[in-house]
Amino acid sequence: MTSNNDMKSGKRTREVARQVRRRKRAEVPAAIVTVTFRHVEPTPAIRDYAERKLSHLSKFLRRACEVHLILGVDKYRQNGEATFKSGDLIVAAQEETKDLYSVIDLLADKLGSQLRKHREKTVTKRVRTRSTGEVLSATETAPGAKPERS
Repeated sequence: MTSNNDMKSGKRTREVARQVRRRKRAEVPAAIVTVTFRHVEPTPAIRDYAERKLSHLSKFLRRACEVHLILGVDKYRQNGEATFKSGDLIVAAQEETKDLYSVIDLLADKLGSQLRKHREKTVTKRVRTRSTGEVLSATETAPGAKPERS
């Protein structure tokens, strides 16, 4: 026999369960960031800064992803390449300035804008059902015709 707690399915219990499901869905795994240095002394400060700036990129896709950052120096030019991989999606960006920190900032901005654009494209491609107005206008144009079901 079940206890009283198992049989409760009131409004409050359903609301709590709904909140738990939303929190689970909202949890985004952090991006795995690997930093490679070319012709530069690998400092923990630059590595931590890069990880902090690039780890938030996974929020655009809400799934596990990897970011590979390559930082290099050629004479007075500081350059960087970043590759974002998540499933079949691969996004890449390159930057070159006089400061490694600004290179990291610019790469994070570029990758973020590319991922935002990708997400907008995928969201707009989703199939939607016909609105009430569309169904009503279709029935008004064809007298005696049955409304289409989608």
